[in-house]
Amino acid sequence: MAIRQIRKNDDEILRKRCKEVKAVDDKIRELLDDMMNTLHHTENAAAMAANQVGILKRLVVIDYCDVCLKLVNPKIIGRSGVQECIEGCLSFPGRFAKTIRPQKVTVQALDENGMEIIVTGEGEMAKCFCHELEHLDGEVFLDKAIEELQ
Repeated sequence: MAIRQIRKNDDEILRKRCKEVKAVDDKIRELLDDMMNTLHHTENAAAMAANQVGILKRLVVIDYCDVCLKLVNPKIIGRSGVQECIEGCLSFPGRFAKTIRPQKVTVQALDENGMEIIVTGEGEMAKCFCHELEHLDGEVFLDKAIEELQ
């Protein structure tokens, strides 16, 4: 497993839409493992989208709130409620902002074996799902900021 370089700030890849994964194979599993390894070797890391390590594929890894997930082609299929959040991002070190997010989010994806899964997160995990899945569409949390914090 490799540790990949995290893309930061104005790196144009962070603004590109990631492509759907056609098949979950050994190469995809290796990418997911590299992403998780990178996450575990990065201070204050909770989750990561593939474009944050320079890969334009719809992949997300999460190790946050006692949940560890490797998601392929994730999409939000349900959301409810509203919460005000404080967010930061590995790709924008030292920057934080207030955002408005759903209180509860349900995501449909494939796991690392290509099996369909549906997961629901509330509170912090709902914020995490929204943040990471927006990365896959070339959006960053600062686009959603209602106030940037010092």
